[in-house]
This record gives sequence, C-alpha cells and structure tokens, in this order.
Amino acid sequence: MARDHGAQIKDDKLYEDLIAQGNSKEKAARIANAKAAGTLDHRGTRLEDRSKTDLLKEAREIGIEGRSTMDKAALAKAIRGHGKK
Repeated sequence: MARDHGAQIKDDKLYEDLIAQGNSKEKAARIANAKAAGTLDHRGTRLEDRSKTDLLKEAREIGIEGRSTMDKAALAKAIRGHGKK
C-alpha cells in the first residue's frame, strides 16, 4: 500500500512507482496528478502511432523546413533526426 504523500499528490501509488523508475519527484508529481485529474496526454510514444496532423504540429514547433510537402513517414524521420548533426 502506498504511503500518503499529502494533498499535493493525487495518486500516491503511481507517484511512488514513477520515483522507483528513476523519475524526479517533480515529474512524478506532475504525471500522477495529471492521471488522477484525467488530463494526461495519451498520444502514442512512437512517432508512427501518431497522426500526420500531430506530426505536422510538432515539426512546426521545432522548426523543420519543408514539412508541408512531407508524408507521414518523412515527418517521423525528420522529427527523429532533428538536432542530430
């Protein structure tokens, strides 16, 4: 049984599991509280599992040029390779 971490932590068990996995206390608290509130973003972790619209949005945010002409596979490859020189 998870110990009570006070009112600021909404899901004590998940919080403890995340800490045990090596996450910081701050990150664990954000994730545990978001899950408890039902606001945790559930998009796939694999780029191929995400929609083309989602990939276009991310490509725009990180500044990938030529993104509007790319197909989904090219967007995933460009996002994955972003920052690698």
